[in-house]
Amino acid sequence: MKPLALELQKYFDSYDGQALKWLHQVRNLIFDLLPEAEETIKYGIPTVLHHGNLVHYAAFKNHLGFYPIPSGVEAFAELLKDYKQGKGSIQFPYTKELPLDIIRKIVEFRIRENEQKAKGK
Repeated sequence: MKPLALELQKYFDSYDGQALKWLHQVRNLIFDLLPEAEETIKYGIPTVLHHGNLVHYAAFKNHLGFYPIPSGVEAFAELLKDYKQGKGSIQFPYTKELPLDIIRKIVEFRIRENEQKAKGK
């Protein structure tokens, strides 16, 4: 697995337990799908880049926040109906299982979306 850059390592090191486990699971899933992706910290949270921002994710006290921009939330509205959402965000509470299958579908969708946008430029 790709090593964490220093700024990301500092972010991950500030968490433990379920939050840290889920941060690693989301990151590993993304890089399994897209090994060539880049990552950084934007808006104070981990951000994956592939032809622009792909997704952001962040640990909070009671949930993992996942930010696939509005199109990534809208495209999977039915699958996400049981989760609290914002315009471009989803909250996955630590009291439930992390829905890696849903996250995988959203990331695959965002990869296709960003690649199509890049081809159109």
